[in-house]
Amino acid sequence: MLAVKPSFVIHIQPQAAPKPASGTPCNGCGVCCLSEPCPLGMLLSHRRVGSCAAVRWDAAANQYRCGAVVDVTAVLRQALPPGLRWLTPAMAPLLSRLARRWIAAGQGCDSELEVQSPASRQSDRQSSP
Repeated sequence: MLAVKPSFVIHIQPQAAPKPASGTPCNGCGVCCLSEPCPLGMLLSHRRVGSCAAVRWDAAANQYRCGAVVDVTAVLRQALPPGLRWLTPAMAPLLSRLARRWIAAGQGCDSELEVQSPASRQSDRQSSP
């Protein structure tokens, strides 16, 4: 039996770098975080499917970054229920220290998604009988 992977569309900034090969260093392309949250992202986003609410676009660097690393206070305020947001200043330093480990920063690309640009999808449709 042939297994077919479902296809779906994620919207990526046009300036973002193309997705690197699995296992190579992360270049901030955003494909992994925009397609689904990691376990930490699930906690912060309050969702298991769809893009991670914690992902941040860094226009100056033309890269996506994990908000738990680069925007920890805002991410915590967004993730915590209103009655617990007062804990943000106490929790931010802890999350900041642990987030890199939890998201496996520096371990290389672990996304096995195959990415097609809109232009390549259009040419595939035109060449199909």
